[in-house]
Amino acid sequence: MTTHHVRPDRYHHTLGSHRPLAHIASGDTVITTTVDAAGRDADGVAVTPRGNPMTGPFFVAGARPGDTLVVELEQLEPNRATGFSGWTIAPNVLEPQHVAQLPVAPAGWATWQIDRAAGVAQCRPEAGGKRISVPLRPMLGCFGVAPARGQAISTATSGEHGGNMDYNGFVAGTRVAFPVFCDGALFFLGDGHAAQGDGEIVGTGIEISLDVRFTVHVVPGKTIGWPRGETADAIFTVGNARPLDQCVQHATSEMLAWLTSEYRLTPLEACMLLGQAARYDLGNIFDPAYTMVCRLARAALTGCR
Repeated sequence: MTTHHVRPDRYHHTLGSHRPLAHIASGDTVITTTVDAAGRDADGVAVTPRGNPMTGPFFVAGARPGDTLVVELEQLEPNRATGFSGWTIAPNVLEPQHVAQLPVAPAGWATWQIDRAAGVAQCRPEAGGKRISVPLRPMLGCFGVAPARGQAISTATSGEHGGNMDYNGFVAGTRVAFPVFCDGALFFLGDGHAAQGDGEIVGTGIEISLDVRFTVHVVPGKTIGWPRGETADAIFTVGNARPLDQCVQHATSEMLAWLTSEYRLTPLEACMLLGQAARYDLGNIFDPAYTMVCRLARAALTGCR
């Protein structure tokens, strides 16, 4: 097992079969950086065009189509003192009669001050007005693997391969599994947020560049349909699609498959458990594909005997 220190010298605005930034192996750890959604680095300098630029891809030796790539997110750390966000709630999450009442957004982006010592991000939207303060909870908005059939899919959207899911549960300490569609898996990551509410309903999180540390593992012969995740206290599955009911279907079906294949529940047992214990978290409800997460507490699983 090797630790790779990788300095990106190029970025991608699609997840696809691009030339690898680095070759790594199962069990290896990578220490690298990401730029923010506008292409700005730790110094606030625009080093690539905007639009969720990705660091990567990382070619993982031994990964083959039909395998699973597990990514352990070990460190996600904002590496500068300011981030930015949108101002107003997206019209598609408001009742139509309320859209006309939205405030006129100031020009440009809202600027947030990042206080890592205090663990908060702060913004004063209006001169002389109240200061808004939210806890820091760094996360990845967009990451995943190259999709099937040689496709290159925009970092604006998401699918079975991952992509722009904007789920605020993708924080340090989380293990995320992706289906592998091509040799080497070709793993990408970027679109760091210092914090974000459910749904990314203003069109952004608090966008910022990150210092990142992650470890990869290849699980040969294990085939999954959609991204899966694990934390210390829960397991979850991720569906990406539009309309919203379709991504709920993807996430729920993937959870049923997981419970029956690896946790040895019968289909009826899995249905009964999810009916009373499943929780749904909203990822992205702004971009071309929405994201819904089906989450199950580990405590609910320990009650199945």
